[in-house]
Parts: sequence; C-alpha cells; structure tokens
Amino acid sequence: MCGGGAYTIHAGITDHRLKALTSITGVNFGRLIREGFANFKPVESIEHMARLRTAEARGGERSVVNLLPESVAAGKKAGVTDIDVLEATEYYKTSRGQQPNGATSQLMSFSGAAMGWDAFLNAEVLLTQPLMIVIGDKPGGYGAYRDGWEIYGRAASTNKHIVVAEGWSHYDLYDKPEPVAIAMEKVVPFLKENL
Repeated sequence: MCGGGAYTIHAGITDHRLKALTSITGVNFGRLIREGFANFKPVESIEHMARLRTAEARGGERSVVNLLPESVAAGKKAGVTDIDVLEATEYYKTSRGQQPNGATSQLMSFSGAAMGWDAFLNAEVLLTQPLMIVIGDKPGGYGAYRDGWEIYGRAASTNKHIVVAEGWSHYDLYDKPEPVAIAMEKVVPFLKENL
C-alpha cells in the first residue's frame, strides 16, 4: 500500500523470485518528493538539502519538516484543500492510524536520495510478472491514481490488471471495509491463480 505498493513493484523489477505483484494505491515516492514535496522545484530542493547536510555535518541544528498539519481543521484553516493531505492527516493524526513510533515528520537533509529514485525504472523491459494494480478513482496530490495508471501502462507484463474502486480515495483503501472488499475481491483470486 502507498509507498510500499510502489516499493513492491520496484523490488519485482529486478527480483523475479517474486512470482506475482499487487500494488494497492501505490505511490512512486521519488516522483512525489520531486513534485509534491518539492513544490515542483526539485533542483532548488536538492540544493537546499545539500546546504542542510553540510551545516549538520559541521554541527548545525537538524531541520525537521512536518509533512502533515496537526489536524484536519488546522490544515483547512491553513488553506489545504488536497484530499490526500487532509485524509492523511485524518488517518495518521488520529487513533485510526496513529502509532506510538509512527512519524509524520522527517529530517529534510535525509530526503536527497529519494529525489533521484524512480519506483518504476525499467518496468517496460523487466517487470514481466503477473501484476495487479488497485486504485481509488478520487485523485489526490500524492498521485496514486496517476501512478497506478502509469505502471499499468509501462509494465512489460502480459498478465496485468487494474482495479479502480469507484467513489473511493487513496486513504479509503487503507482500512475502510467497502473499498477494501472491492480490492480483496480481485486481489485474492489473482494471487491464488498466480502464486
């Protein structure tokens, strides 16, 4: 799911011990960080990260970035309208998904490697295993809808399927019974057939 849904695809591109792959609302984190988290200014962001790393190596204070507002209300008050940001906040900042060691912040200087990463690199040639992509049809800024269609189109697999959970979003597919049932109705038989 989410980043893990794209990491799975990335692993399958070069590790063909993985006999079949399923990505549920997978997000290509490299693309997301280059676009969404960098405000579509990846070069400026990576140069900023380099300055932070240098300052930290010289003993400077680490720059921690909060990725989400403290609450949905705070996000809306700040002008946030993106469905993924608001639903991520509702998920990760409440008992629904909050975990004792869960993080919704990161060290800005540690994001440099992600800028150059592409979960789908060489999928056109090497991703030949059976593949099922599950996405909701409510696109948001994290790009799972777009990334799902992209990898579906790019994968070399001749046995590939895309499942669109109509009326549902990225975070709905995490734990809400109805969209999860839509996904599992397709995923379980697909895996039984291909594993």
